[in-house]
Amino acid sequence: MRHLLAATALVTCLVAGAAGANEGKLDYAHQEKWPSALDRAQSPIDIVTAAAVAADDNEPQGLQIWRSVSPIDKVEDNGHAVQVDTHSTEAMIRGRHFTLAQFHFHAASEHTIDGKHYPLEGHFVFKAQDGRLAVIGVMFAEGEANAAAQTVIDDLKPGADVAQKTIDIGQLLPKQRGYYHYLGSLTTPPLTENVEWYVLPAPVTMSKAQLDAFLARYPRNNRKLQPLNGRPVIRYGN
Repeated sequence: MRHLLAATALVTCLVAGAAGANEGKLDYAHQEKWPSALDRAQSPIDIVTAAAVAADDNEPQGLQIWRSVSPIDKVEDNGHAVQVDTHSTEAMIRGRHFTLAQFHFHAASEHTIDGKHYPLEGHFVFKAQDGRLAVIGVMFAEGEANAAAQTVIDDLKPGADVAQKTIDIGQLLPKQRGYYHYLGSLTTPPLTENVEWYVLPAPVTMSKAQLDAFLARYPRNNRKLQPLNGRPVIRYGN
């Protein structure tokens, strides 16, 4: 059976690292200076669709989301990304249960599909009870306005009160749930590895005005592409 599950559960330092990565500004112009313990399984990558390997038929493949309408805990510009903290949305990914901790946005997209960048990529960071992290990557393209994206934009305005507000995570995910799966890392320091990635190639739309609102804050906050180094990329349902 082909699979990319980590051999062991993520340790406490990975969770702490994910939290620490949300503090302070990052210099994206000099990424080589970022502190890390780099190895050979880093993110993001270019997903070459023709080279991806189809999952075995007997592997669990589903990506299911429920409680998609979730209370907003906090919306912030954390110094290197626009981030939304929310903790009610749950997911069943390849037969395992995860809870959404936060999602944030990168411009342009960190992952590429056959060399193509999208204007924006959302990272939905899910955590399992054992501490393992699974990140769903979603591409955003210009098109129809997105109500959930507008909620985030409005909540960033000075004086906005997010108390008692909710957001529909489902509006930020494509209806087509096929994905590419590989084992990688956080894309901000400490760049910790052993993170499960699920990149959805079907884009979600935002209006030009909505994309411009994100780009006005961060015209570039994407990490450079990293070498695959022989890691398999598995295709599910595409």
